Amino acid sequence: MNRLTRRLAAAAVLACGLAAAPARAAEVDPLLPKETESIVFVNFRQILDSELVKKYALEQMKQAMQGADAQKVLTDLGLDPLKDIDRLTGGFYGDDAATMKGLFILRGKFNPEKLFAAADAESKNHPEKISIVSHGKYKFVKVTNEGGGGGPAGAAFKEVYISVGDEKTLLAGTDKDVVADAMGRVEKKETKAQVKKTLGLLMSKMDEKASLFLCGTMDGKKIGDIPPNPLFDDPAKLKKQLEKLESMALTLRIGEDVNLDVVMGMKDDAGADEFGTTLDDLLGKVRAFLPLIAGQQPNLKPIVNDVTKNLKVKAKDKEVHLTLSLSAKAIAAAAGGGD
Repeated sequence: MNRLTRRLAAAAVLACGLAAAPARAAEVDPLLPKETESIVFVNFRQILDSELVKKYALEQMKQAMQGADAQKVLTDLGLDPLKDIDRLTGGFYGDDAATMKGLFILRGKFNPEKLFAAADAESKNHPEKISIVSHGKYKFVKVTNEGGGGGPAGAAFKEVYISVGDEKTLLAGTDKDVVADAMGRVEKKETKAQVKKTLGLLMSKMDEKASLFLCGTMDGKKIGDIPPNPLFDDPAKLKKQLEKLESMALTLRIGEDVNLDVVMGMKDDAGADEFGTTLDDLLGKVRAFLPLIAGQQPNLKPIVNDVTKNLKVKAKDKEVHLTLSLSAKAIAAAAGGGD
């Protein structure tokens, strides 16, 4: 075997090894508050680089940023969203939606001076919406949403405080103390995660190469009464099943196709089997309505066909898995893009 042949063989072995490599476990961001109960992660870089987005959405995104107003805002901020933003991590906790607290961590490339200068200029035009506030040794951009965003969670996000940890980290939180704590950890270059062990273990099952995921520990007993609904034959029975819910994880992968995987961790095997049956019955009712949608909007027929064929539920090892796969062809047809 000559040198060129050996190199080609070695390259082939390496390529096979990389192709067969398992998904890489996601790491907990060390800036997340120790009280965090649920985490959301968005991999902007993976999404923008995916075949589906490049083929059907990237040009529209570029065009949307070509307008004079958009160009001015982005220039003032010193930001190119398609190049400078890599990923977003959010951590949330609270007894209910109205009292929820949380921190968003945006990783990428930022210009702190331009960001604060743009916020300061905007605060002079709209002081009721944007202002610069001090908290200890830190200065934050305070964004006030008088409408609250609607719904019970609106109150929690009525005020958001934003700061720049460093040139690679933008922070936004519902509470000044939450953001200040994260700023301190950035300054100390902390690398050790603070979240509880149960959430850390759940995160270790997530794939950092996914387009999006969210996961969290659950207390099913905090679920309130379920109102009557034609989809649920027995709301009280469903509530009792949900009381055994201990965790939930959702993973979305966008590549040439779109794949969704939802995993609900239950207290025991019996709870998983029972809830899995209930969920399967529910999806059966949903499937019965799908042809009506396709009849009214023919372009959605490929999506309906994919959902009917690929939406599945399976209970195993104290977990209920819900999976769905949508083909690029079906998504293109729904978007009017053809093949």
